[in-house]
Amino acid sequence: MFEVFSIGLAFVFGLAVKQIGLPPLVGFLAAGFGLNWLGQRYGVLPGYTGEVLEHVAHLGVLLLLFTVGLKLNLRQLGQSAVLGGGLMHFALSALILTTGLVLLTGLDWQVGLLIGIALSFSSTVLAAKILETKRELTAFHGRTAIGILIIQDLIALLVLSIFGGKEPSIWALVLFGLPLLRPVLHWLLDLSGRDEMLVLMGMLLAVVLGGMGFESLGLSSELGALVMGLLMATHSRAKDISESLWGLKELFLVGFFLQIGMSGLPTLNDWLFALGMIALLPLKGLLFFAILALFHLRARNAFLGAITLTAYSEFGLIVAAGVPVLSDWMVPLALTVALSFALSAPLNRASHRLAERFEERMSRFERATLHPDEIPPDLSSARALIMGMGRTGTAAYEKLSQSIPDIIGMDADPYCVTRHQSAERNVVLADAEDAHLWRSVRIDGLEVVVLAMDDLEAKLIGARKLRERGFTGPIISHALYEENVAEIQAAGADQTHLTMTEAGYSLAGHAIRALNSDDGSRNWN
Repeated sequence: MFEVFSIGLAFVFGLAVKQIGLPPLVGFLAAGFGLNWLGQRYGVLPGYTGEVLEHVAHLGVLLLLFTVGLKLNLRQLGQSAVLGGGLMHFALSALILTTGLVLLTGLDWQVGLLIGIALSFSSTVLAAKILETKRELTAFHGRTAIGILIIQDLIALLVLSIFGGKEPSIWALVLFGLPLLRPVLHWLLDLSGRDEMLVLMGMLLAVVLGGMGFESLGLSSELGALVMGLLMATHSRAKDISESLWGLKELFLVGFFLQIGMSGLPTLNDWLFALGMIALLPLKGLLFFAILALFHLRARNAFLGAITLTAYSEFGLIVAAGVPVLSDWMVPLALTVALSFALSAPLNRASHRLAERFEERMSRFERATLHPDEIPPDLSSARALIMGMGRTGTAAYEKLSQSIPDIIGMDADPYCVTRHQSAERNVVLADAEDAHLWRSVRIDGLEVVVLAMDDLEAKLIGARKLRERGFTGPIISHALYEENVAEIQAAGADQTHLTMTEAGYSLAGHAIRALNSDDGSRNWN
Protein backbone atom coordinates (compact mmCIF):
# COMPACT_ATOMS: atom_id res chain seq x y z
CA MET A 1 0.00 0.00 0.00
CA PHE A 2 2.88 2.37 0.81
CA GLU A 3 4.38 1.93 -2.66
CA VAL A 4 0.99 2.49 -4.35
CA PHE A 5 0.35 5.85 -2.72
CA SER A 6 3.98 7.08 -2.78
CA ILE A 7 4.66 6.29 -6.43
CA GLY A 8 1.15 7.16 -7.57
CA LEU A 9 0.97 10.57 -5.86
CA ALA A 10 4.55 11.46 -6.85
CA PHE A 11 3.78 10.71 -10.50
CA VAL A 12 0.42 12.51 -10.55
CA PHE A 13 1.63 15.66 -8.81
CA GLY A 14 4.96 15.68 -10.67
CA LEU A 15 3.21 15.37 -14.04
CA ALA A 16 0.64 18.03 -13.08
CA VAL A 17 3.17 20.73 -12.17
CA LYS A 18 5.26 19.89 -15.23
CA GLN A 19 2.30 20.86 -17.42
CA ILE A 20 2.36 24.41 -16.02
CA GLY A 21 6.11 24.84 -16.49
CA LEU A 22 7.30 23.90 -12.99
CA PRO A 23 9.91 21.19 -12.37
CA PRO A 24 8.55 17.86 -11.08
CA LEU A 25 10.30 18.25 -7.71
CA VAL A 26 7.72 20.91 -6.78
CA GLY A 27 5.02 18.29 -7.37
CA PHE A 28 6.95 15.76 -5.28
CA LEU A 29 6.89 18.21 -2.35
CA ALA A 30 3.13 18.58 -2.74
CA ALA A 31 2.80 14.79 -2.94
CA GLY A 32 4.62 14.51 0.41
CA PHE A 33 2.05 16.75 2.09
CA GLY A 34 -0.67 14.70 0.36
CA LEU A 35 0.78 11.47 1.77
CA ASN A 36 0.84 13.01 5.22
CA TRP A 37 -2.80 14.10 4.93
CA LEU A 38 -3.92 10.67 3.69
CA GLY A 39 -2.12 8.98 6.54
CA GLN A 40 -3.63 11.20 9.20
CA ARG A 41 -7.13 11.43 7.71
CA TYR A 42 -7.76 7.87 6.57
CA GLY A 43 -4.94 5.84 8.14
CA VAL A 44 -4.25 4.05 4.85
CA LEU A 45 -0.47 4.26 5.16
CA PRO A 46 1.44 1.70 7.22
CA GLY A 47 3.27 2.90 10.31
CA TYR A 48 6.69 2.40 8.72
CA THR A 49 6.01 4.87 5.85
CA GLY A 50 7.94 7.75 7.40
CA GLU A 51 10.86 5.51 8.33
CA VAL A 52 11.12 4.04 4.84
CA LEU A 53 10.94 7.46 3.18
CA GLU A 54 13.59 8.78 5.54
CA HIS A 55 15.91 5.94 4.59
CA VAL A 56 15.29 6.35 0.84
CA ALA A 57 15.72 10.14 1.12
CA HIS A 58 19.00 9.68 2.96
CA LEU A 59 20.32 7.42 0.20
CA GLY A 60 19.31 10.02 -2.38
CA VAL A 61 21.16 12.81 -0.59
CA LEU A 62 24.28 10.65 -0.17
CA LEU A 63 24.33 9.73 -3.87
CA LEU A 64 23.75 13.33 -4.90
CA LEU A 65 26.58 14.66 -2.73
CA PHE A 66 28.86 11.86 -3.93
CA THR A 67 28.24 12.76 -7.59
CA VAL A 68 28.75 16.45 -6.78
CA GLY A 69 32.10 15.56 -5.20
CA LEU A 70 33.08 13.68 -8.37
CA LYS A 71 32.89 16.97 -10.28
CA LEU A 72 34.69 19.20 -7.79
CA ASN A 73 38.23 20.30 -7.15
CA LEU A 74 39.38 21.10 -3.61
CA ARG A 75 41.32 24.10 -4.85
CA GLN A 76 38.11 25.92 -5.69
CA LEU A 77 37.07 25.96 -2.01
CA GLY A 78 40.05 28.19 -1.26
CA GLN A 79 39.03 30.86 -3.77
CA SER A 80 38.16 34.18 -2.17
CA ALA A 81 34.69 34.32 -3.76
CA VAL A 82 33.89 30.86 -2.38
CA LEU A 83 35.42 30.92 1.10
CA GLY A 84 35.03 34.64 1.78
CA GLY A 85 31.65 34.89 0.07
CA GLY A 86 30.24 31.83 1.85
CA LEU A 87 31.37 32.95 5.32
CA MET A 88 30.28 36.55 4.80
CA HIS A 89 26.81 35.62 3.58
CA PHE A 90 26.31 33.14 6.41
CA ALA A 91 27.35 35.64 9.09
CA LEU A 92 25.18 38.47 7.74
CA SER A 93 22.16 36.22 7.09
CA ALA A 94 22.30 34.63 10.55
CA LEU A 95 22.66 38.06 12.19
CA ILE A 96 19.75 39.63 10.27
CA LEU A 97 17.40 36.66 10.69
CA THR A 98 18.22 36.12 14.36
CA THR A 99 17.76 39.79 15.22
CA GLY A 100 14.46 39.95 13.34
CA LEU A 101 13.05 36.77 14.90
CA VAL A 102 14.01 37.71 18.47
CA LEU A 103 12.75 41.32 18.23
CA LEU A 104 9.54 40.62 16.27
CA THR A 105 8.39 37.35 17.83
CA GLY A 106 9.94 37.46 21.29
CA LEU A 107 11.70 34.12 20.85
CA ASP A 108 14.40 33.03 23.23
CA TRP A 109 17.69 34.26 21.77
CA GLN A 110 19.18 30.74 21.52
CA VAL A 111 16.14 29.40 19.63
CA GLY A 112 16.12 32.51 17.44
CA LEU A 113 19.82 32.08 16.72
CA LEU A 114 19.44 28.44 15.74
CA ILE A 115 16.45 29.17 13.49
CA GLY A 116 18.39 32.06 11.93
CA ILE A 117 21.34 29.74 11.32
CA ALA A 118 19.09 27.03 9.87
CA LEU A 119 17.57 29.52 7.40
CA SER A 120 20.95 31.04 6.47
CA PHE A 121 21.91 27.97 4.44
CA SER A 122 21.01 27.47 0.79
CA SER A 123 19.78 24.18 -0.63
CA THR A 124 22.58 21.89 -1.79
CA VAL A 125 20.11 19.35 -3.19
CA LEU A 126 18.08 21.89 -5.21
CA ALA A 127 21.13 23.81 -6.49
CA ALA A 128 23.05 20.67 -7.47
CA LYS A 129 19.96 19.22 -9.12
CA ILE A 130 19.30 22.40 -11.13
CA LEU A 131 22.93 22.92 -12.12
CA GLU A 132 23.29 19.28 -13.13
CA THR A 133 20.11 19.39 -15.21
CA LYS A 134 21.33 22.55 -16.97
CA ARG A 135 24.87 21.06 -17.33
CA GLU A 136 26.33 23.99 -15.38
CA LEU A 137 28.05 22.24 -12.46
CA THR A 138 31.43 23.05 -14.00
CA ALA A 139 30.54 26.51 -15.35
CA PHE A 140 32.13 29.37 -13.39
CA HIS A 141 28.96 30.44 -11.59
CA GLY A 142 28.07 26.78 -10.96
CA ARG A 143 31.47 25.99 -9.44
CA THR A 144 31.27 29.11 -7.28
CA ALA A 145 27.76 28.27 -6.07
CA ILE A 146 28.61 24.65 -5.25
CA GLY A 147 31.78 25.78 -3.43
CA ILE A 148 29.75 28.18 -1.27
CA LEU A 149 27.24 25.42 -0.55
CA ILE A 150 30.03 23.12 0.64
CA ILE A 151 31.29 25.88 2.98
CA GLN A 152 27.73 26.24 4.31
CA ASP A 153 27.35 22.48 4.76
CA LEU A 154 30.57 22.38 6.76
CA ILE A 155 29.22 25.16 8.97
CA ALA A 156 25.99 23.18 9.41
CA LEU A 157 27.98 20.15 10.54
CA LEU A 158 29.85 22.34 13.04
CA VAL A 159 26.55 23.68 14.41
CA LEU A 160 25.26 20.12 14.80
CA SER A 161 28.37 19.07 16.67
CA ILE A 162 28.07 22.05 19.06
CA PHE A 163 24.31 22.05 19.73
CA GLY A 164 23.36 18.48 18.86
CA GLY A 165 25.03 16.84 21.85
CA LYS A 166 27.24 14.63 19.65
CA GLU A 167 31.01 14.69 19.50
CA PRO A 168 33.28 13.13 16.88
CA SER A 169 35.10 10.02 17.98
CA ILE A 170 38.84 10.25 18.59
CA TRP A 171 39.12 7.77 15.72
CA ALA A 172 37.89 10.50 13.35
CA LEU A 173 41.53 11.62 13.20
CA VAL A 174 42.28 8.63 10.97
CA LEU A 175 40.35 10.43 8.20
CA PHE A 176 43.36 12.68 7.67
CA GLY A 177 44.98 9.61 6.12
CA LEU A 178 42.19 9.16 3.54
CA PRO A 179 44.29 10.57 0.66
CA LEU A 180 46.60 7.58 1.16
CA LEU A 181 43.70 5.32 0.19
CA ARG A 182 43.16 7.08 -3.12
CA PRO A 183 45.39 4.71 -5.17
CA VAL A 184 43.60 1.67 -3.68
CA LEU A 185 40.14 3.11 -4.42
CA HIS A 186 41.20 4.00 -7.97
CA TRP A 187 42.51 0.46 -8.45
CA LEU A 188 39.18 -0.99 -7.24
CA LEU A 189 37.31 1.27 -9.68
CA ASP A 190 39.50 0.01 -12.53
CA LEU A 191 38.72 -3.58 -11.55
CA SER A 192 34.96 -2.93 -11.40
CA GLY A 193 34.56 -2.69 -15.15
CA ARG A 194 31.49 -1.05 -16.71
CA ASP A 195 28.57 -3.32 -15.79
CA GLU A 196 26.57 -3.61 -12.55
CA MET A 197 29.84 -3.75 -10.59
CA LEU A 198 30.38 -0.08 -11.44
CA VAL A 199 27.02 0.78 -9.84
CA LEU A 200 27.89 -1.27 -6.76
CA MET A 201 31.28 0.43 -6.56
CA GLY A 202 29.57 3.80 -6.53
CA MET A 203 27.14 2.68 -3.81
CA LEU A 204 30.03 1.26 -1.78
CA LEU A 205 31.89 4.57 -1.90
CA ALA A 206 28.88 6.84 -1.28
CA VAL A 207 26.82 4.82 1.20
CA VAL A 208 29.17 2.37 2.91
CA LEU A 209 32.58 4.04 3.12
CA GLY A 210 31.37 7.63 2.95
CA GLY A 211 27.98 7.41 4.67
CA MET A 212 28.23 4.69 7.29
CA GLY A 213 31.99 5.04 7.63
CA PHE A 214 31.89 8.70 8.62
CA GLU A 215 28.76 8.23 10.77
CA SER A 216 30.47 5.51 12.81
CA LEU A 217 33.18 8.04 13.64
CA GLY A 218 30.68 10.62 14.89
CA LEU A 219 30.77 12.68 11.68
CA SER A 220 28.11 13.52 9.12
CA SER A 221 27.35 10.84 6.54
CA GLU A 222 26.61 13.63 4.04
CA LEU A 223 30.13 14.98 4.50
CA GLY A 224 31.47 11.45 4.05
CA ALA A 225 29.72 10.98 0.72
CA LEU A 226 31.05 14.31 -0.52
CA VAL A 227 34.61 13.51 0.60
CA MET A 228 34.55 10.12 -1.15
CA GLY A 229 33.43 11.84 -4.34
CA LEU A 230 36.30 14.29 -4.05
CA LEU A 231 38.77 11.43 -3.62
CA MET A 232 37.56 9.86 -6.88
CA ALA A 233 37.23 13.11 -8.85
CA THR A 234 40.70 12.80 -10.39
CA HIS A 235 40.05 9.32 -11.81
CA SER A 236 39.60 9.17 -15.58
CA ARG A 237 36.34 7.25 -15.12
CA ALA A 238 34.75 9.64 -12.62
CA LYS A 239 32.17 10.62 -15.25
CA ASP A 240 31.32 6.95 -15.90
CA ILE A 241 30.60 6.23 -12.25
CA SER A 242 28.49 9.39 -12.01
CA GLU A 243 26.41 8.39 -15.03
CA SER A 244 25.98 4.83 -13.73
CA LEU A 245 24.37 6.16 -10.53
CA TRP A 246 22.13 8.69 -12.28
CA GLY A 247 18.92 6.63 -12.30
CA LEU A 248 19.27 5.46 -8.69
CA LYS A 249 20.03 8.97 -7.50
CA GLU A 250 16.99 10.45 -9.28
CA LEU A 251 14.68 7.78 -7.86
CA PHE A 252 15.93 8.13 -4.28
CA LEU A 253 15.73 11.93 -4.46
CA VAL A 254 12.00 11.61 -5.11
CA GLY A 255 11.90 10.09 -1.63
CA PHE A 256 13.78 13.09 -0.27
CA PHE A 257 11.18 15.56 -1.54
CA LEU A 258 8.34 13.32 -0.35
CA GLN A 259 9.94 13.17 3.09
CA ILE A 260 9.97 16.96 3.43
CA GLY A 261 6.22 17.00 2.89
CA MET A 262 5.82 14.12 5.37
CA SER A 263 7.33 16.21 8.19
CA GLY A 264 3.83 17.20 9.31
CA LEU A 265 0.69 19.07 8.33
CA PRO A 266 1.08 22.83 8.82
CA THR A 267 -1.16 24.95 11.03
CA LEU A 268 -2.14 28.57 10.37
CA ASN A 269 0.79 29.81 12.46
CA ASP A 270 3.14 27.58 10.48
CA TRP A 271 1.83 29.09 7.24
CA LEU A 272 2.26 32.63 8.57
CA PHE A 273 5.83 31.89 9.63
CA ALA A 274 6.67 30.29 6.29
CA LEU A 275 5.13 33.11 4.25
CA GLY A 276 7.06 35.65 6.31
CA MET A 277 10.31 33.84 5.59
CA ILE A 278 9.43 33.58 1.89
CA ALA A 279 8.90 37.36 1.84
CA LEU A 280 12.53 37.67 3.01
CA LEU A 281 13.85 35.23 0.39
CA PRO A 282 14.62 37.95 -2.24
CA LEU A 283 16.90 39.61 0.33
CA LYS A 284 18.88 36.36 0.50
CA GLY A 285 19.43 36.49 -3.26
CA LEU A 286 20.26 40.23 -3.28
CA LEU A 287 22.83 39.69 -0.54
CA PHE A 288 24.45 36.89 -2.53
CA PHE A 289 24.54 39.10 -5.64
CA ALA A 290 26.16 41.98 -3.75
CA ILE A 291 28.78 39.74 -2.10
CA LEU A 292 29.70 37.92 -5.33
CA ALA A 293 30.00 41.25 -7.15
CA LEU A 294 32.21 42.47 -4.28
CA PHE A 295 34.53 39.53 -4.98
CA HIS A 296 35.00 40.71 -8.59
CA LEU A 297 32.47 38.48 -10.35
CA ARG A 298 30.77 40.12 -13.29
CA ALA A 299 27.09 40.97 -13.04
CA ARG A 300 25.97 37.96 -15.08
CA ASN A 301 27.80 35.32 -13.06
CA ALA A 302 26.99 37.05 -9.77
CA PHE A 303 23.33 37.02 -10.78
CA LEU A 304 23.31 33.38 -11.93
CA GLY A 305 25.14 32.28 -8.79
CA ALA A 306 22.77 34.27 -6.57
CA ILE A 307 19.68 32.81 -8.26
CA THR A 308 21.07 29.29 -7.79
CA LEU A 309 21.57 29.96 -4.07
CA THR A 310 18.22 31.66 -3.44
CA ALA A 311 16.39 28.90 -1.59
CA TYR A 312 16.27 27.73 1.99
CA SER A 313 18.12 24.54 2.71
CA GLU A 314 17.29 20.97 3.58
CA PHE A 315 20.33 21.22 5.87
CA GLY A 316 18.22 23.58 7.95
CA LEU A 317 15.89 20.62 8.52
CA ILE A 318 18.84 18.37 9.31
CA VAL A 319 20.04 20.92 11.88
CA ALA A 320 16.51 21.23 13.33
CA ALA A 321 16.17 17.45 13.57
CA GLY A 322 19.53 17.13 15.30
CA VAL A 323 19.12 19.97 17.82
CA PRO A 324 16.62 19.16 20.60
CA VAL A 325 15.45 22.77 21.22
CA LEU A 326 14.19 22.98 17.60
CA SER A 327 12.07 19.83 17.67
CA ASP A 328 8.84 21.90 17.63
CA TRP A 329 9.98 23.86 14.58
CA MET A 330 10.25 21.01 12.10
CA VAL A 331 6.88 21.59 10.38
CA PRO A 332 7.19 25.39 9.84
CA LEU A 333 10.78 24.97 8.68
CA ALA A 334 9.78 22.13 6.31
CA LEU A 335 6.98 24.29 4.89
CA THR A 336 9.39 27.21 4.47
CA VAL A 337 11.89 25.01 2.61
CA ALA A 338 9.14 23.52 0.42
CA LEU A 339 7.75 26.95 -0.56
CA SER A 340 11.24 28.27 -1.29
CA PHE A 341 11.82 25.31 -3.63
CA ALA A 342 8.54 26.04 -5.41
CA LEU A 343 9.59 29.68 -5.89
CA SER A 344 13.24 29.10 -6.72
CA ALA A 345 12.86 26.28 -9.25
CA PRO A 346 10.97 28.25 -11.96
CA LEU A 347 13.16 31.30 -11.30
CA ASN A 348 16.25 29.20 -12.02
CA ARG A 349 14.63 27.86 -15.15
CA ALA A 350 14.42 31.41 -16.52
CA SER A 351 17.74 32.58 -15.06
CA HIS A 352 19.65 32.86 -18.34
CA ARG A 353 16.88 34.79 -20.04
CA LEU A 354 16.67 37.13 -17.05
CA ALA A 355 20.45 37.56 -16.98
CA GLU A 356 20.51 38.39 -20.67
CA ARG A 357 17.66 40.86 -20.30
CA PHE A 358 18.96 42.75 -17.26
CA GLU A 359 22.74 42.37 -17.65
CA GLU A 360 23.25 45.91 -18.91
CA ARG A 361 21.50 47.37 -15.86
CA MET A 362 23.30 45.04 -13.46
CA SER A 363 26.72 45.79 -14.96
CA ARG A 364 26.89 49.07 -13.03
CA PHE A 365 27.57 46.99 -9.90
CA GLU A 366 30.67 45.32 -11.35
CA ARG A 367 34.09 46.01 -9.87
CA ALA A 368 36.77 47.63 -12.03
CA THR A 369 39.09 44.62 -11.63
CA LEU A 370 37.59 41.33 -12.80
CA HIS A 371 38.11 37.86 -11.40
CA PRO A 372 40.80 36.04 -13.48
CA ASP A 373 38.21 33.54 -14.75
CA GLU A 374 36.10 36.44 -16.04
CA ILE A 375 38.64 37.88 -18.50
CA PRO A 376 37.45 37.25 -22.11
CA PRO A 377 39.72 35.14 -24.37
CA ASP A 378 41.39 36.37 -27.54
CA LEU A 379 39.79 34.81 -30.67
CA SER A 380 41.20 37.32 -33.16
CA SER A 381 43.64 34.86 -34.79
CA ALA A 382 41.14 32.04 -35.29
CA ARG A 383 39.50 31.11 -38.61
CA ALA A 384 37.37 28.30 -37.16
CA LEU A 385 35.72 28.19 -33.73
CA ILE A 386 34.37 25.08 -31.98
CA MET A 387 32.03 26.01 -29.13
CA GLY A 388 31.74 23.12 -26.67
CA MET A 389 34.67 20.72 -26.41
CA GLY A 390 33.00 17.50 -25.27
CA ARG A 391 33.20 14.34 -27.36
CA THR A 392 31.31 15.89 -30.29
CA GLY A 393 33.31 19.12 -30.20
CA THR A 394 36.62 17.29 -29.87
CA ALA A 395 35.84 15.13 -32.92
CA ALA A 396 34.89 18.26 -34.89
CA TYR A 397 38.11 19.97 -33.77
CA GLU A 398 40.29 17.06 -34.87
CA LYS A 399 38.58 16.82 -38.27
CA LEU A 400 38.62 20.55 -38.99
CA SER A 401 42.22 20.99 -37.86
CA GLN A 402 43.30 18.78 -40.78
CA SER A 403 42.04 21.45 -43.19
CA ILE A 404 42.13 24.67 -41.15
CA PRO A 405 45.26 25.21 -39.05
CA ASP A 406 43.99 28.36 -37.30
CA ILE A 407 41.33 26.66 -35.19
CA ILE A 408 40.31 27.31 -31.61
CA GLY A 409 38.01 25.51 -29.19
CA MET A 410 35.96 27.10 -26.42
CA ASP A 411 34.39 25.55 -23.31
CA ALA A 412 32.98 26.77 -19.97
CA ASP A 413 34.44 23.84 -18.01
CA PRO A 414 37.94 24.72 -16.70
CA TYR A 415 38.87 21.07 -16.17
CA CYS A 416 37.85 20.24 -19.73
CA VAL A 417 39.93 23.17 -21.00
CA THR A 418 42.94 22.05 -18.95
CA ARG A 419 42.72 18.50 -20.39
CA HIS A 420 42.62 19.80 -23.95
CA GLN A 421 45.49 22.21 -23.36
CA SER A 422 47.51 19.32 -21.93
CA ALA A 423 46.81 17.47 -25.19
CA GLU A 424 48.20 20.54 -27.04
CA ARG A 425 44.84 21.64 -28.45
CA ASN A 426 44.14 25.35 -28.76
CA VAL A 427 41.21 25.60 -26.33
CA VAL A 428 40.20 28.60 -24.20
CA LEU A 429 37.90 29.07 -21.22
CA ALA A 430 34.70 30.99 -22.01
CA ASP A 431 30.93 30.65 -21.67
CA ALA A 432 28.91 30.87 -24.88
CA GLU A 433 25.92 32.21 -22.90
CA ASP A 434 27.89 35.17 -21.56
CA ALA A 435 26.67 38.44 -23.11
CA HIS A 436 29.79 40.27 -21.88
CA LEU A 437 31.97 37.85 -23.87
CA TRP A 438 30.23 38.76 -27.11
CA ARG A 439 30.47 42.48 -26.42
CA SER A 440 34.24 42.41 -25.99
CA VAL A 441 35.67 39.43 -27.91
CA ARG A 442 37.17 39.94 -31.40
CA ILE A 443 35.78 37.62 -34.08
CA ASP A 444 36.70 39.53 -37.26
CA GLY A 445 38.94 36.67 -38.48
CA LEU A 446 36.35 33.92 -38.03
CA GLU A 447 35.15 32.07 -41.13
CA VAL A 448 33.12 29.18 -39.66
CA VAL A 449 31.64 28.26 -36.26
CA VAL A 450 30.54 24.85 -34.97
CA LEU A 451 28.07 24.74 -32.08
CA ALA A 452 28.87 21.48 -30.29
CA MET A 453 27.39 22.23 -26.85
CA ASP A 454 24.78 19.83 -25.49
CA ASP A 455 22.67 22.52 -23.84
CA LEU A 456 19.97 23.94 -26.13
CA GLU A 457 19.91 27.36 -24.47
CA ALA A 458 23.68 27.72 -24.95
CA LYS A 459 23.37 26.97 -28.67
CA LEU A 460 20.52 29.46 -29.10
CA ILE A 461 22.34 32.27 -27.29
CA GLY A 462 25.65 31.51 -29.03
CA ALA A 463 24.10 31.59 -32.52
CA ARG A 464 22.10 34.72 -31.76
CA LYS A 465 25.07 36.62 -30.31
CA LEU A 466 27.30 35.70 -33.26
CA ARG A 467 24.75 37.14 -35.69
CA GLU A 468 24.27 40.24 -33.56
CA ARG A 469 28.03 40.83 -33.72
CA GLY A 470 27.80 40.77 -37.52
CA PHE A 471 29.24 37.32 -38.18
CA THR A 472 28.09 36.27 -41.67
CA GLY A 473 29.94 32.97 -42.06
CA PRO A 474 28.35 29.53 -41.73
CA ILE A 475 27.21 28.38 -38.27
CA ILE A 476 26.90 24.60 -38.07
CA SER A 477 25.14 23.02 -35.09
CA HIS A 478 24.05 19.64 -33.85
CA ALA A 479 20.77 18.88 -32.08
CA LEU A 480 19.77 16.06 -29.77
CA TYR A 481 16.08 16.23 -30.67
CA GLU A 482 14.25 16.90 -33.93
CA GLU A 483 11.95 19.49 -32.32
CA ASN A 484 14.98 21.71 -31.58
CA VAL A 485 16.21 21.95 -35.19
CA ALA A 486 13.92 24.79 -36.32
CA GLU A 487 14.56 26.73 -33.10
CA ILE A 488 18.35 26.58 -33.49
CA GLN A 489 18.18 27.64 -37.14
CA ALA A 490 15.84 30.51 -36.25
CA ALA A 491 18.50 31.72 -33.80
CA GLY A 492 21.03 31.98 -36.64
CA ALA A 493 22.48 28.56 -37.46
CA ASP A 494 22.78 27.73 -41.17
CA GLN A 495 22.71 23.96 -40.73
CA THR A 496 21.52 21.84 -37.79
CA HIS A 497 22.18 18.11 -37.84
CA LEU A 498 20.61 15.51 -35.57
CA THR A 499 23.40 13.87 -33.57
CA MET A 500 22.13 10.30 -33.67
CA THR A 501 21.13 10.56 -37.34
CA GLU A 502 24.61 11.75 -38.28
CA ALA A 503 26.12 8.92 -36.21
CA GLY A 504 24.02 6.46 -38.23
CA TYR A 505 25.15 8.02 -41.53
CA SER A 506 28.77 7.77 -40.39
CA LEU A 507 28.39 4.11 -39.41
CA ALA A 508 26.79 3.34 -42.77
CA GLY A 509 29.70 5.06 -44.52
CA HIS A 510 32.19 2.95 -42.58
CA ALA A 511 30.22 -0.18 -43.50
CA ILE A 512 30.27 0.67 -47.22
CA ARG A 513 34.01 1.39 -47.15
CA ALA A 514 34.62 -1.90 -45.34
CA LEU A 515 32.66 -3.81 -47.99
CA ASN A 516 34.54 -2.10 -50.82
CA SER A 517 37.90 -2.81 -49.23
CA ASP A 518 37.01 -6.52 -48.82
CA ASP A 519 35.98 -6.96 -52.44
CA GLY A 520 37.13 -4.46 -55.02
CA SER A 521 34.44 -5.63 -57.45
CA ARG A 522 31.72 -3.93 -55.42
CA ASN A 523 30.77 -0.41 -56.38
CA TRP A 524 28.65 1.10 -53.60
CA ASN A 525 27.57 4.71 -54.00
